[in-house]
Amino acid sequence: MLLSNILTTVFAITTVFGLVYCHDFEENINQDVEPKTPSHGFGLTKSRNSTNSTELTYGFVSCIISVVLYGSNFVPLKKIDTGDGMFFQWVLCAAIWTVSLVANIILNSPKFWPLAMLGGVIWATGNITVVPILKTIGLGLGLLIWASFNLLMGWASSRFGWFGIDPEEVAQPVLNYIGAGLCLLSAIIFFFVKSDVQRSPSAEETPLLIDSRINSEGLASSDDSWIDTLNPRSKRIIGSVLAACAGLLYGSNFVPVIYIKNHAARNDSRFAGASQFDLDYVFSQFSGIFLTSTVYFLIYCAVMKNRPKVYSKAILPGFVSGVMWAIATCCWFVANTYLSAVVSFPIITAGPGLIAAIWGFLVFREVKGLRNYIILVLAFCIVVAGAILTAFSKV
Repeated sequence: MLLSNILTTVFAITTVFGLVYCHDFEENINQDVEPKTPSHGFGLTKSRNSTNSTELTYGFVSCIISVVLYGSNFVPLKKIDTGDGMFFQWVLCAAIWTVSLVANIILNSPKFWPLAMLGGVIWATGNITVVPILKTIGLGLGLLIWASFNLLMGWASSRFGWFGIDPEEVAQPVLNYIGAGLCLLSAIIFFFVKSDVQRSPSAEETPLLIDSRINSEGLASSDDSWIDTLNPRSKRIIGSVLAACAGLLYGSNFVPVIYIKNHAARNDSRFAGASQFDLDYVFSQFSGIFLTSTVYFLIYCAVMKNRPKVYSKAILPGFVSGVMWAIATCCWFVANTYLSAVVSFPIITAGPGLIAAIWGFLVFREVKGLRNYIILVLAFCIVVAGAILTAFSKV
């Protein structure tokens, strides 16, 4: 836990300075570059040749930070009892919004676009499935499945122009289609992995907001959530389906921002003149995340008759997890600016699977047996190959 806090602090400080520098760099480009200068067809940047190498560096470094943090952000809570996850997701989203507030101040409060909040609504809806996924199929397998579907949705929506956004043209369409097909194949293979996820014992099993007097009278039910009552087969099926749904939602959360950017150059659009720097939309999108999370939590409180399960030991790990996720997403926004979504999506969605696999298989021992290891290695190799082919199809 201490190590996680230290790492999070280091990444947070690094990202803060990175945001300032990247924003200044972007402003310098916009001021110095002549509008008439033709752009070159590498498809990786929107600036001129003199800044290509610097932008590529920003883009790929951002990808690396995103991959590491996305693959590790649920580690702080892996051994913590989070109950049914509804309180945890609200704490996590509060941390996410806090990071966005800091980023918004650093970026001098760019214009707030309400449509960008829709991306936050979509993401927060997928996020409520995280704890059930971790409890049913584990960190490694869960992240691998939702990352595959995340990649497919993000690739397809940008490649074919779904939801009103401009389609991304690629130099090598055959490589692009083969890469997407391999990612889909890897997602199917992941379903055949059997994980052994044990409920971690906790010294604090009683939720804070459950009246102890009710328990003493024998009227309260067990503190076990509905997930803990499932048999192994049901856990695997439900966890896999939830992970697939989460991936589809995660893969759609950038669509509103891309839509705004695509329509910024159209004088007849209400988004005319909108920023092309993705990080300027962070506060809008993260506000949508926190608002949606709060609505879901209030609905949950009402269903629970104002007796939600709140585990105090999940608060700090949940906040740390949220900070890590928010920093990773800020870096993804930067990568989208300097590399384009069609390149950043395959890298950032496939990469965290390796990090999660290292945590889930080597540290938490969620998957056992030679057969399962072979399946996982095969699936991971396929998804990496698919990600590489998809990325290089743009070059």
